[in-house]
Amino acid sequence: QLLLVESGGGLVQPGGSLRLSCAASGRTFSSYVMGWFRQAPGKEREFVAYINWAGGSTYYADSVKGRFTISRDNVKNTVLLQMNSLKPEDTAVYYCAARRGSPRLSFHEYEYWGQGTQVTVSS
Repeated sequence: QLLLVESGGGLVQPGGSLRLSCAASGRTFSSYVMGWFRQAPGKEREFVAYINWAGGSTYYADSVKGRFTISRDNVKNTVLLQMNSLKPEDTAVYYCAARRGSPRLSFHEYEYWGQGTQVTVSS
């Protein structure tokens, strides 16, 4: 069992930065692949990034590649999403998710989810 709690969302101007954090409870955090997803109003939840259990492998959606960075700390049981050069189209609720096994891009394949944190990019 894994409980995930996101934080760090807010309102930011275009070109600005935010860092999202996901705190996980559970002694087996290091065995999970961690992902970030986002959902804008009226749209399906979409993949943003994932990081494997050891942190040595990451993957990003084309829309955020070069601007977002995912990282994890298996001692502190946290996963971070550093978001730079934010655009209005990045506005969404951002979710942290976890799954056992190999990394996946589909939100259907993640077992545990946080409650989400709102990110709004607007001037």
